[in-house]
Amino acid sequence: MHIKDTIAAIATPPGKGGIGIIRVSGPLVRATAANILGHLPVERVATFSDFLDARGIAIDQGIAIFYPAPNSFTGEDILELQGHGGPVVLNLILSRVLEIGARLAHPGEFSERAYLNDKLDLAQAEAIADLIDSVTAQAARGALRSLQGEFSSRVRHITDELIDFRMFIEAAIDFPEEEVDFLQDARLIERIKLIRSDLRALSEEAAQGALLREGINIVLAGRPNAGKSSLMNRLTGKDTSIVTEIAGTTRDVIDEHIQLDGLPVKLIDTAGLQHADNPIETEGVRRALDQIGKSELVLLIVDIGVHHQDLAKHVDMLLNEFSDVSKYLVVLNKSDLWHEELIDFAHDYVFASAKTSNGLDELKDRIKSIVNYNLGGEGIFVARARHIDALRRALEALERGKLAFDQEKSGELFAEDLRATQIALGEITGEFSSDDLLGKIFSTFCIGK
Repeated sequence: MHIKDTIAAIATPPGKGGIGIIRVSGPLVRATAANILGHLPVERVATFSDFLDARGIAIDQGIAIFYPAPNSFTGEDILELQGHGGPVVLNLILSRVLEIGARLAHPGEFSERAYLNDKLDLAQAEAIADLIDSVTAQAARGALRSLQGEFSSRVRHITDELIDFRMFIEAAIDFPEEEVDFLQDARLIERIKLIRSDLRALSEEAAQGALLREGINIVLAGRPNAGKSSLMNRLTGKDTSIVTEIAGTTRDVIDEHIQLDGLPVKLIDTAGLQHADNPIETEGVRRALDQIGKSELVLLIVDIGVHHQDLAKHVDMLLNEFSDVSKYLVVLNKSDLWHEELIDFAHDYVFASAKTSNGLDELKDRIKSIVNYNLGGEGIFVARARHIDALRRALEALERGKLAFDQEKSGELFAEDLRATQIALGEITGEFSSDDLLGKIFSTFCIGK
């Protein structure tokens, strides 16, 4: 794709550092090098040079690297100037580059140009931002696999199967004189099953990748003094929340980030749920209920010691106060005080002790099970909500087509649903995408990337 303007940005984070990088991409790169360096460096060779202002006076000195088109990240000529990492000197160099004719890059514009010039597909471009934003080692490895094209290659494999399948069906429809009876072809049935199986497997793996990228929010809720803050401190491994014998110590929302086997988790400690006349406590309860409504999982903490005699009744009463109880896991705290083995109520529960740490491993395993987090191998890749949605729509279209094939023997309807499946998959890699979608995606990137 021919782009007329040249973009530039500081590609290193704000602040002071040993090295700062200015990145320039576009048709004015060679002129920029001639003006700011006095020469065009040998391509792909790190060249030590002064960085000159308009009068030929050195602003800084450092390393310059020239990457000629089309063999560069963006597919255009690129110049990288690696100088000293002070904000003043970097801004002086950037100002000089802009003087020569470049303009400031928008967030993500270098990656966007790489996508527009077919150096990356859209899923790979998104993986760049995901790699930068990774908060766990597993998420970083998954983002790198997506960047290397593992996710995209899986999508393309299914897409190629669909295209081949569509060609067969549409040829049979368009040329009936050839008497290709695809409706009775047993091989056709098997191909449908294989494509559907591949698509389902990819959807499940993408859901794991989305968990790696997005993580989950878990709220600790319960009556005052049930042990929420003590459990919060055990799970985070530090004194995140204040713990005292006085009920109602926590009156605001307190959060902390942890990871469970690579799963990013935001733990949220909340005020005790009670009917309060104190306006501060009332606001604390309101905020707790707000967090409960927004979370993916709620750990409902119950004090076994206090409610030993009426434990089942107390748990039922608590759960009756909420809707969508499927996202609640009852945590029976202070299990060191419990000597009976079974509890007579149906809702899912786990024993734990914030005092002794007993049951915490089981609690963590139960959390991973509830959100269907399972790192079953090294091939996992990161995925985004839009990828999950596209895969869902692709699978729905394929199921519609199969239904039309099975019940109505309609090749035309089947072919149309296969086309819809292909379009949904194409949205993942960017084969089918709108300018609005591209603008939304790349605006979330950091400047210089």
